[in-house]
This record gives sequence, C-alpha cells and structure tokens, in this order.
Amino acid sequence: MNHIRTERMLLRPGKKEDIEQLHQIFSSPIAMKYWDTLPHLDTTETARFIEAMMATPLNQGEDFIVEFNGRVIGKAGFWKFPEIGFIFHPEYWGMGLAVEAVIALVDYGLQQRNLPAIFADVDPRNSRSIRLLENVGFIESHRESNTIKVGDHWCDSIYFILEASDA
Repeated sequence: MNHIRTERMLLRPGKKEDIEQLHQIFSSPIAMKYWDTLPHLDTTETARFIEAMMATPLNQGEDFIVEFNGRVIGKAGFWKFPEIGFIFHPEYWGMGLAVEAVIALVDYGLQQRNLPAIFADVDPRNSRSIRLLENVGFIESHRESNTIKVGDHWCDSIYFILEASDA
C-alpha cells in the first residue's frame, strides 16, 4: 500500500497500533455525528474497523490513516473505489488539514489510480463536509432520502461527483 505526503501530513496504511488513537475519534459523538455508524463504545469496535480497512484488497479500495505531527488525527481515503470518505478528530477541525488531505487524495485517485471520477456521499446536515467538497471542486449530482439507518434514525444523502475532466 502507498503513502501520501502532503505539506503537513502523512497518509499511510492502517496498523493495529493505531487502535487507541483512532478510537479517540470513533468514540467521539462530535466526530461521529454524521458518520454511518454510532460512536464506538470500546476499542474492540475500532479494532474491527482497522482490521477491515487493512483487509480491503488494493483493487477495491485504499483507505489511509492521517498523521499530523506524529499523531493519528483521522482517516481518509477510498473505502471502496471510487468513493472518498474522511473523518478527523474535532480538535483538528478548522486548520485546513481535511482540505489538504482530500486534495491529496483526489490527485492520487485521478493520477495514480486513473479513476474517471470520484464520488462522495454526505449527510445533508453535515455542512462542513459539504463546503469542503465544494471547495475542492465536487458538484452535487443528486439527493436521496432514507439511505442509511444509524441507530434508530434514518439519514438522507447528498451525492457529489468530481470528474477527472473537471479537476
């Protein structure tokens, strides 16, 4: 699996040693507010997530752990080609790190993986992620209702696309 370096961060493959730091993100109700699962109750859930991430065949997806100053601050990548996804520790929001990571991933996906387009699925209430994607060049393609059930609540989706020809 590849590594991606940005000006301030390293995006690298996940490893079992990431469980504790990643659990700080996946157990946070703030970070997980618009994620597709409820916050993780214990590190066992986070360990299963990392194991699934590491087991994804490279021809199907490529997810990265995001490191900033030697600390795990998030996860970003293609959980399944060509769909991009990301989550960061709230402590690092507003610093431009997510934008920097998504730009690097878009470049990687289009140039190294030769993806003709990249997609994103966002909860319509997640204005920060919507703004980030739009600032990077994604455009809304369509909306759907009741696309995923998180706990007892059905969530809607806004779907975004960035075509290689538009990047």
